[in-house]
Amino acid sequence: MALKSLKKQRRIQVIALAAVALVVSTALIGYAMRDGINFFRSPSQVVEEPPQPNEVFRIGGLVEEGSLVRGDGETIRFNVTDGGAVVPVTYTGVLPDLFEENQGMVGTGRYVDGVFVAQEILARHDETYMPKEVVDALKEQGVYQEPGS
Repeated sequence: MALKSLKKQRRIQVIALAAVALVVSTALIGYAMRDGINFFRSPSQVVEEPPQPNEVFRIGGLVEEGSLVRGDGETIRFNVTDGGAVVPVTYTGVLPDLFEENQGMVGTGRYVDGVFVAQEILARHDETYMPKEVVDALKEQGVYQEPGS
């Protein structure tokens, strides 16, 4: 009788230990990913509810025509728009080859003093591709046109 009780107690301990390990590993994964999850915002959303300067997020839209200015050194300035709002962007680095005005882009960075300071810029990679979030934001503002139209 004592042997069955000991096995049952050991099984309960193993299950409890596995549950604790699961909770701890889930918490560690969440903690590790906290900086890796960047929320997407359209220019209209950024203007309506400006994020905190320390929040890293993604912005996407079209590069506004006539706004691309290459400054001193590697700093580039341009505006990104979804047709409803315009957000100025600064980026220091080399732009992707396909980056140009009136084309889709997604940037990762922070919104500081009314300017999106980009750490990374991505451009569309072929004639028909644009990130889903950018397409949705442009459709919401009524400025998206299907490729080839």
